Amino acid sequence: MLSSEEAARRLDQYGPNRIPEVAPPSWLRRVARQLASPLIYVLLFAVAFDVVTSLREGGTWPVEGIVIAIVIALNTLLGVLQEYRAEDALAELEKLAAPMVWVVRDGELSHLAADVLVPGDRVRVEAGERVPADGTFTEALGVMIDESVLTGESVPVEKAERDPALSGTLVVRGKGFLDITATGPQSAMGKLASTLERVTADRTPLEKQLAALGNRLARWIGLIALLLCVGGILAEGMSRLEEIVLFAVAVAVAAIPEGMPAVVTLTLSLGVQRMARKNAIVRRLSAVEALGSVTVIATDKTGTLTENKMTVQELVSERDDDALRALVLANDADDATTAGDPLEVGLLEYARSRGVDPHALRVEHPRISMLPFDSAWKLMRVTVEESGRRRSYLKGAPEALLARARLDDAARDLWTSRIEAAAARGQRVLALACGDGETEEGLEWLGLVMLWDPPRAEIPAALKKAQDAGIRVLMITGDHPATAREIARRIGITDGEPVTGGELEAVGPGRLRDLVHEHSVFARVSPEQKLAIVEALKASGEVVAVTGDGVNDAPALKRADVGIAMGQRGSDVAREVADLVLVDDNFATLVDAVEEGRNIFENIQTFLRFSFSTNIALVFLIAAGAIASYLEGLRGATGMLFLPLTALQILWINFLGDGPPGLALAVDRNEGVMARPPRTPGGHLLDARSARFVLMSGAFKGLVGFGALIALPELGFPLLTVQTVIFQTESLGKLF
Repeated sequence: MLSSEEAARRLDQYGPNRIPEVAPPSWLRRVARQLASPLIYVLLFAVAFDVVTSLREGGTWPVEGIVIAIVIALNTLLGVLQEYRAEDALAELEKLAAPMVWVVRDGELSHLAADVLVPGDRVRVEAGERVPADGTFTEALGVMIDESVLTGESVPVEKAERDPALSGTLVVRGKGFLDITATGPQSAMGKLASTLERVTADRTPLEKQLAALGNRLARWIGLIALLLCVGGILAEGMSRLEEIVLFAVAVAVAAIPEGMPAVVTLTLSLGVQRMARKNAIVRRLSAVEALGSVTVIATDKTGTLTENKMTVQELVSERDDDALRALVLANDADDATTAGDPLEVGLLEYARSRGVDPHALRVEHPRISMLPFDSAWKLMRVTVEESGRRRSYLKGAPEALLARARLDDAARDLWTSRIEAAAARGQRVLALACGDGETEEGLEWLGLVMLWDPPRAEIPAALKKAQDAGIRVLMITGDHPATAREIARRIGITDGEPVTGGELEAVGPGRLRDLVHEHSVFARVSPEQKLAIVEALKASGEVVAVTGDGVNDAPALKRADVGIAMGQRGSDVAREVADLVLVDDNFATLVDAVEEGRNIFENIQTFLRFSFSTNIALVFLIAAGAIASYLEGLRGATGMLFLPLTALQILWINFLGDGPPGLALAVDRNEGVMARPPRTPGGHLLDARSARFVLMSGAFKGLVGFGALIALPELGFPLLTVQTVIFQTESLGKLF
């Protein structure tokens, strides 16, 4: 066991306990990524064409090409900067979500970040946690480890004292202490990681939608430009080919939302940071988009809807001494710190309040063997040495121990009525039993422990907010049905009686789909049944967010559209498969994250409506204006057909007109997003409502400019003045 000073010295010597990081892409690669867009290709063609035309005309300055190049450079710079900013934001989030471990430092357990571990440290591991570094077990109580991440072997391996444990492997059962032997790059996972190439992450659904939108735009813009070139040649002849092509390029420039990639990147990165400030850590950007479509939230009860402060309200037993002994011995919480499950910590605190010294009792009765708690058998058994013989103490679900206890029918009915009464009051009930030898059958009944975990004060308001937003909330818990019913009543879930895991086992897929729509509370549910509920909801077309904290919750979290792990009590494996981590384990934080997800998507849609309405106006204005100028015989000083706007003016309107307002829209707050139903998943970025706005607003702005083009020359204004008026009108019109 190390002192803090020695640990600091070794940290300098060995470095942090982190897997070697892959070098980030170079700035040249980032620039190339920003330029890899069909929209940018159109602009680059315009630059090249203008430069070639200028050279052919005797070396005149390609003013339009230079300005377009500046616009491309500024957009690329902004995109690269936002990419760096987004990476920095995600790096900060990773630090917040970094695993924590219990380490023996200065003779006592301390809760520290895993990356400060050094060789020589002693750490505590338990079911659901990843082994943080290579080490050797000094104590292993029923420990089984899944080593498939390194060996490919899917069967968990049982571990005993002096057995090795490798970093990255998963503790699936039991608890123990490890002496660390290798960290960081020197560990098994570090050596493996250094030999692997970086895997390219798939694009998020939003990025795919934006890419598809860009491709569609490029095709339509190319077609429009081609038609304008053909029309221009028919009207002007081949002698003015260069001017005709530049005119077509000007229309293409008018149609391109140059600021779209930068604004979308900024909106996402700022939204992720806002979520982090509200205690919701985004692990996958796709979750931000999916949150806006969530129609059902399937949430745990303990710690998410309640305070997760388990206090013993009553011990009902005719053998108090034996019952207190069972509370302490059949318990994995550390007796000197708060390390361990909150329920087991609460049991130790109660035993202390009754005059029991947990440490002394455990020293007096050392463990010989144990059966860790598992949702499959719903009990925990510890066998100790007592008065020279083996004695087993058990705690678990009342129905599990009642079935194994030696009780007559009258006693069994009495205890069952007590269990029902306590559960109806919202209390969590644990049963206690003991037996001679290493046994789980024919037990001596010791009584019941009544615990109370009150609902969080903010939950009723958060629940109503979710319901008003069109989101159903289901409570899925392993607790007694009566306890689940009472907690649900207190927070505002009132539709339907609780459905138990036993009832779920007896129904087929069709009836299960009916049950998940008719009922909102599910009790005594196993992890496998939780997964079945999620699959039934998804089969019915729901977009499902699921909360979980245990290793057995991982399948349901992975299957959900948005998997949400608990930051405080969640296991490492739950956090790894989750899309979102709630730092404070609070349901209200989840509702805030849903609101932020909707807000982000709303801001992106608002920017697209804002930008495209102006682009539609400019395309209409230039195309209709060119036709009107041809019919009216309006020509500029060079003899070329008069255009309502020059390419430079179009770029000014598009870049400076879209840029600052677009950045403002990226941080806008949309107060009404939780008063609307969830958006349709996979829906178009420009939905019917947005398309109507774009067409109506674009047509109005285009008609105003077109009206000026028709009316002002008739009133005797020179064409340069007409062009200036149209430029000012379109610049200010989009802001209005």
